[in-house]
Amino acid sequence: MAAKLKTGDKVVILAGKDKGQTGTIASVDPKAGKAVVDGLNMAIRHTRQSQTDQGGRIPKAMPIALSNLAFVDANGKASRVGFRMEGDKKVRFAKTTGDVIDA
Repeated sequence: MAAKLKTGDKVVILAGKDKGQTGTIASVDPKAGKAVVDGLNMAIRHTRQSQTDQGGRIPKAMPIALSNLAFVDANGKASRVGFRMEGDKKVRFAKTTGDVIDA
């Protein structure tokens, strides 16, 4: 199935402790149905010191379910993402405005 949300998309969180905040997707795991959003859904991870790393309590962005994320359209509102054919190319578009996401 084609990915409705991709790395680099600006999204808003719909549910959870960071509800209503916006950020950019850093990575997507389609098999697990989760994505990591920069600076959101942070958790403290305890890391052992190594030769290259200081170690200690390091904040880390944790994955969020794709169902709890919505694409942010040109107006700054949450939008669902759809697919349509333009010529012979399949493109993603925001359902609220109808604008093409990736040209």
